[in-house]
Formats: sequence, structure tokens, C-alpha cells
Amino acid sequence: MSLNWNEVRLRAKTFATEFADSTYEKGETQTFYNAFFDVFGIKRRQVARYEEHVKKLNDKSGFMDLFWPRVLLIEQKSAGRDLARAHDQAGEYFDAIKDSEKPRFQLVSDFQNFQLLDRDSRETWSFTLHDLPEKVELFAFMLGREKRKFTEQDPVNIEASEIMGAIHDELEGAGYTGHKLEVFLVRLLFMLFADDTGIFQPRDLMLDVLEAKTREDGSDLGPLLQRIYQVLNTPEDKRGKNIDEDLNRFPYVNGDLFSETIEMADFNSSLRERLLNAARFNWQAVSPAIFGSLFQSVMNPDERRKKGAHYTSETNILKLIGPLFLDELRAEFEKLKSLRAGKAGRLEAFRRRLGTLTFLDPACGCGNFLIVAYREMRQLELDVMEQLNTDGQLDIMAATLSVIDVDQFYGIELEEFPARIAEVAMWMIDHIMNNKMSLAFGQIYTRIPLKKSPHIKNADALEMDWNDLLPAQECSYVFGNPPFLGAKTQSDKQRQQVREIAKLGGSGGTLDYVAAWLIKAGAYVNAFPPSPLWGGIEGGGKPSDAVGDVTPTPNPSPQGGGGSRAKIAFVSTNSITQGEQVAQLWPILFDRYKLEISFAHRTFEWQSEARGKAHVHCVIVGLVNRGGNFEAKRLFSYPDLKSAPEETLHKFLSPYLIDAGNLGNPHLVVKEEHRPINGLPRLLTGSKPLDDGHFVLTEDEALSLEVCDSTAFNFLRPYIGADEYINGWKRYVFFFNDKNQNDLLKSDFVKDRIRKVSQWRDQSNSLATKALSKFPTRYHVTTVPDQDYLVIPNVSSERRAYSPIGWVQPPTIPNQKLRVLENAELHHFAILTSAMHMAWMRTVTGRMKSDYMYSVGVVYNTFPWPVMSPADESRIGALGKAILDARETHVGSTLADLYDPDLMPPNLRKAHQTLDKAVDKLYRKEGFASERERVEHLFMLYEKLVAPLEAAANAKVKKVRKKVSGA
Repeated sequence: MSLNWNEVRLRAKTFATEFADSTYEKGETQTFYNAFFDVFGIKRRQVARYEEHVKKLNDKSGFMDLFWPRVLLIEQKSAGRDLARAHDQAGEYFDAIKDSEKPRFQLVSDFQNFQLLDRDSRETWSFTLHDLPEKVELFAFMLGREKRKFTEQDPVNIEASEIMGAIHDELEGAGYTGHKLEVFLVRLLFMLFADDTGIFQPRDLMLDVLEAKTREDGSDLGPLLQRIYQVLNTPEDKRGKNIDEDLNRFPYVNGDLFSETIEMADFNSSLRERLLNAARFNWQAVSPAIFGSLFQSVMNPDERRKKGAHYTSETNILKLIGPLFLDELRAEFEKLKSLRAGKAGRLEAFRRRLGTLTFLDPACGCGNFLIVAYREMRQLELDVMEQLNTDGQLDIMAATLSVIDVDQFYGIELEEFPARIAEVAMWMIDHIMNNKMSLAFGQIYTRIPLKKSPHIKNADALEMDWNDLLPAQECSYVFGNPPFLGAKTQSDKQRQQVREIAKLGGSGGTLDYVAAWLIKAGAYVNAFPPSPLWGGIEGGGKPSDAVGDVTPTPNPSPQGGGGSRAKIAFVSTNSITQGEQVAQLWPILFDRYKLEISFAHRTFEWQSEARGKAHVHCVIVGLVNRGGNFEAKRLFSYPDLKSAPEETLHKFLSPYLIDAGNLGNPHLVVKEEHRPINGLPRLLTGSKPLDDGHFVLTEDEALSLEVCDSTAFNFLRPYIGADEYINGWKRYVFFFNDKNQNDLLKSDFVKDRIRKVSQWRDQSNSLATKALSKFPTRYHVTTVPDQDYLVIPNVSSERRAYSPIGWVQPPTIPNQKLRVLENAELHHFAILTSAMHMAWMRTVTGRMKSDYMYSVGVVYNTFPWPVMSPADESRIGALGKAILDARETHVGSTLADLYDPDLMPPNLRKAHQTLDKAVDKLYRKEGFASERERVEHLFMLYEKLVAPLEAAANAKVKKVRKKVSGA
């Protein structure tokens, strides 16, 4: 039975009076501490031991006066003795205790004086026995209610996931698999937390029962766990009279967690020891955000990649929920705090409104987003209550019940196991926040048995109607972290799901899997017709639950999206804001569902707490229904991928996550063009032999061939792609033409390579490749210039200010990793290597992780080329030549060396800067102060560039419609 703090204080006062004259260490210590533990309703003999032997690091033996493994170490002295010496002695004992049992707290005392040390935070409190009744809350840890500050990458989080992973692996290896294993692990997780956080009383109840009531060989552990499940699922007043006294101390939990009957797990000595070690671990120290990592740690890595599962750190979750709802709610709270009149009523109405908001994560996994969102909402409510209490407006005894509960939170998850973990995790974070409220207001507040549950649906979010779980009219926020899968890594089913949801027609597009959640969210918040006056509250919530001075909010204007007031935000791969996907995805969101971007985080590096961390570069995008939303749009930019973001405010945000306030159409997207629309010559892709590597030789192989088979060597040409070009190394490729076909028969080496290429092509599933097997000496794509040609690497590091562009000479053959511009002139090189073109490329091109992938159709064919006179071309060409000359002064340096951002030679950097200024002035006389200004200007030019094309396309459509109508 849990005591409230008033009862504990009363007991402490009685204890202080009874032992006011205690002074003697040897004679009174045990009586003193038996009574001290009883102050908190704890039987000392059930949790702690006197005179525990320990071998110190100096090989001398010692005896701890009292030891509660993992919780408390006490060193007692007689009255008047030096407590500093007791502190040092306790420290020696602490160092000698094995890691799995090291206690967080240390207490030294001489009966009349106490010094309490928190070894985690290094905080120390000193007080007298007389003051104990006023200090009892310092000992909340004895009830499993200690304060915790969770930090990311805390080793304890990783250790916890490894513990659960080891138990999973051993049970699975013993044949205990599938649904029953998943249920077992979820129950175990709850019980481990309950044992350390005050749900089970006394603390370590489960550990003590498992240690005391099972044999070392583990043979009776399975039946005992089954019995504990039954007890946890049975109300105390309905339990049998003959129930074991220790088992009867387990509380009634409810929540359906222990209601299902599952096959019993069989244990051996090894598994029993693993389970006991798990119970000895301090689960209160584990961050709630670890639950996703716990699940990830027990998944097969191949399965994890196939599902696209990545688990977000708390920092990344806060990056999303802050601008989505938390910042706004906190700002409102701060505003209400400053009121002079009617503050209490307004604060209480605000607090009640928090209890009406609803949260949906349609890809919730193990519930990380829901957990952190719940915690932050409870913390906000607690801050409001403390403010009311400070102002003398809160009746602590009557009004400390939280109005926020787990049933405001909804999730959809494909797999059953993480769905159940999410449910348990929500109950656990609820208990942690209840403990925090208890400490703040001086009374024990619990929600056991569980009366409300989070709504976690085990289903495929892309197949179900989200309204069946939470009607859009009642939803406040849709958010989360959908799976990260590119178009090429999706299964056939996943690809079909995306195409059915996107409805792009034709080939179906090349959208990432995450795009399906964005589109479905857009459909969800517009799933019902707008009404003249929607009776909800600002930001969503259940209309029927609106209380206090909350005023119904009018529906958005007709030209907006109508529908729900729910706000949307998802973590996504950054590919949805780059390259060809932009033109596929964003017109759906902007035009079909009338959404607009409310906030965004530009590309940053993913942080995960999971084992086998994901290396992902992602963005966060927030969306709202268009119309009636006049708030400034928040943009978070990162100087580098690992830095803290810098925030700017804008009138509109483009899907490229740049300012769009000066555009006639702020939702403008750059569409892939098959031919240049800017007057430039066509940019080609390098040769593609389609040979499975049989035509390609290393430099060493080519040199060896020159010695042993000169005929074969004569068919070789230098062969470069982006890597070879930038890093200065060589490969060779066989190239055959009509002039030397007769010589093919003279080389067995060449004939063997041709035969292998033919066989490989013939085995292909591609009809085009199979057809090409009949012409094995031909390339699939043949780009073999006979004059000097300009090349642009297909992929270049995002660290470089300039993608290395330059000329290559025949007989070198470029491969498909290079873009080729034949008959290029110096002014072409100059503009393409300028900061203007680099800014355009960085903004609109796709990426491989964070590296730039130069797209011909999206970057080159659409780039707004400056208007130049012949004199301008000559002048700009000369500045381009200066860059080439600067490169030539560094003999032996590769382009990778020359364009390293930290090591770029001063003369080369200056040549580029001079060119950049000159090119800038071709676009605008005053030039540009930043890349952002360059991009904004280029988008205005692009808007003008495509206007006549779009007008012509629209006229053609009208003409066709008129013709069809006339027919």
C-alpha cells in the first residue's frame, strides 16, 4: 500500500521523537533503520541487508552498515563522530560494489545528523533528525519515485536494449517464438519498470520473489511467472484467501496487459540468470525514448532495413513537436502568466483545454513520438498547476489530478510487437509523470489499476481509413516518422500502395515511401466537407470537450483546404524536397489538398539511440490547411549537418525549403524537362557499356595486357567516371568500332570477354538488355567524343562549394557517372561552375545521402541562363579560363585536393570568387549577398521562363477538349 506524503511526514515526526536521544552505533543502528524504513511503509528485511561484507579495492575486507542493492548505501556512526570520515568509508565500499548493484544514493548519519548524496547528480543534502519530517521527500527514491534527467546516448539506454535483446535471442533460440514471445517481452518490460518505479511495492518486489521462490536450474520460473500474470490481472478483493502473501503484494494492473493466456516459457539456469540480471538493472534510469530502440535491438537487421525502420532520438522528436504545437502552447502559457486580472480562471481554462487535444501518429512504431509528446504535455500541465499553486489559487488536495491522459493519444503500427510496446510505454511514461506530480505537490498520485489506454491500432496505415481510429474533425495533430524507403528499395506491394495513394497515372512516379503518409494525411485532414462554423478549438481537439473560455474557431476560407483544423508534421528523407520528387509530390499536397508549409527543418543528420544506428539525412515538414493562416512560416537551417539550427521567419515556404514570399506562385516546383528550356545545347550522359564489368580493366591489368596481348591492348581506351575524374585515377575499357572488327579474332582474351558479356546480357530479365546480347561489342549508351569535351560529375560531395567541372580529352571515354557537354565554350564552363549555378543545383537536385546528384532534366535543362552579349561571353569566358589556369599551377593535385573546402588553394578560391561576382552581376547589377538571395532570384526567373510553356500547354489542352467536345 502506498502512503501519501502527509502520512509519511506524520510517521517521520513520530520517528524523530522516538529516536531523539539515540547515540550508539553498535547497539541501536538496526533498531533505528528498521523504524526508518517503516516510515515509508517498507519492511527493511525485504529489501536491505545489515553488515554486508565487501572486499575493498585495497584487498581489505569491510562491512557496510546497511546495503540496499542499486538503491542505497548507509554508513552509520555514533553521535558526535566525524561524518566526513563516514563519507570516505562509504565511498570505498561503493567503489568495491559490483556495477550491477551500485546504489544511486548514499546516506551517512550519527543518528542526529544526516548527509544524503545523489551519486548521479552529485547533489548533497545535510539536515538534522529534527528536520526529517520536512525533508522526507528527499527519500522518494525509496518508493521508486526519484527524479531523473534523461539524456540521449546515455549508456544506460543502450545497456537496457542489450539486456532485452539477449533475453529475446535466448528464448527464440530455445524455440519460444512468435506471438507468445512478443507478449512475454512486453509483459516483462512492464514488470521491470514497475519494480523500479513504485508501481510494485515495495521496490524490487519482483526481483525478491524471483530470487527467493525459484530454483537455480530455472525449472519452476515459468510457472511462477504465469501465476504472477494471473495475480496482476485479478482485483485484490477477488483473489483467493490462500494466495501466497508475497504474490498478493502485486497490485491489480488491468489494461488487458495480462489478460491473455499464453504458452508458458521454459527456463534453464542460464535464462534464469539473464532474467534476474534484467531485474537487478535499474529500469527507472532508462529514458522513455528507449522503447523504440528496445524493439529495434531485437529485430533482425535485414528485416529492419526492409521495413525502413529508423528510430528517432528525443532531440529530433522535439524538433518536430516544438513548432507543431508545443512552442505555441508554451507561448500561450507565458502570456497567461503575465495577466493581472482573471489569471487563475484563464490558466485553469487553458489547462482544461490541454485535456481536449488529440494526437495521431499513423506510423507510431514503438511509440517514441507519442511518448515524448505525452511527457511534454504533462510537463506543461504541471507547470501550469505549479503557477496556480504559487499564486495561491490551487487546492492541492482537490485539484492535482491531471486532465491529460493516455487516451488522447492514437497510433497505427503495422507490426503487433511494437504496437504493444507503444501501449506499455505510454502507461510507463504516464506513471513517471504521475511520480513527478507527486513530488511536486506532496501526495502520492497513481493510475493503477489502469483505467484508460492509448489507442494503438495494429494495422497497415496505408490500407485503413484513419477516420475509423480518430475522426479527422476530432484530431488536433498528425505527426510521426514514417518508414524511409526509396522508390527502388520498396517491395512490389509498397510501390503499389504509393501509386494508388498518389494517383499520378502513367508510370506511377518515383516517390519515396514516406510520401504516401504525407498524401494520406492531406486527404485525412480534408476528409469531410467544411461547415459554416466548426465547433472545435484552435489547433483541433474534440468539439464536445471544449471548456472554459475557449471560443469556437471559424472554418478556413473556401479557397483554402476546408476540412479539419488538424496540423501535420512528419520526419522524412530529404529526397522529397529535392530533384524530380518535388514535382510529383508537392502539387498533390498544394493543389489537390490545398495545404501549405507551416514550418520546416532543412537537411540535418539523423540521430538514433538504437543499436546499429541509421545514417540518414532527413528533413521535417509541417503542413496546415491553406487559408486563414497568416502566421509567419518558420524555417530551421543548419550551417552543417550536425550543428544546431538557425531559425528564420518567412511569408511563404517553397517545397525546396527556401523563402517563396517574392514568387507569384509560392508553391512553384521545378519540373523535369527532357530538353533544355533555356537555350543551352543538350547535356549528354556518358557511355554505358552494360557489360557486368567484363569490358573494364584496372590500370595494372591494362599494363599487363600490353605486354602479353598487344592486340587486345589496342582495343582499350582510358575510361573515367566521376570518381576517377575527381580523384585522379585511371581505368580502361574495351571499345570496338567498325574499323577494327577484323582484329577481334586475333585475341583470345578479347573473344572471351565478348562471350561473357553476351552471356550475361542474354540472362537478363530486361528485354532490351537481352536483345543487346546479339550485339555484344556495342554499348547500351555510346558517348565517345572526338574533340575535347566538358564534364560534370554525376555525384559530388556536399562539402564542396563547387562541383569540380572541367575538360577531358579524347581518346578518354566518359562513363555514365559523368555528364558530357560537347562543343562547350569557355563561357559555358564559367557559368556552370559559378556560385549561381551551384546554388540552383544544391536547391533542386536530388541527393545520395547528402552528396549532390547532378540531374540533367531537373538542374541543367531548367537553369535560368543569363542574357549575355558576345562581349559578356568573352569576358566571363576569360574569368573561367583563369580558374583553369589556377588549377594548372598545382601540379600533382587532384580535383579532390583542389576543391577540399578546408584546403582549397588561395589563388583558385580567389579566381572562383572573382568569377562569382561577375556572374552575379549578369543576373542583377547589385549582385547577391548570400546563396539564399541567389536562389530566390533564380526562382523568379524560372517562374518567368516556364510561364509561356505552361500557357502553351494549357492552350493545347483546351484545344483538345474543344475538339473532343465538338466531335
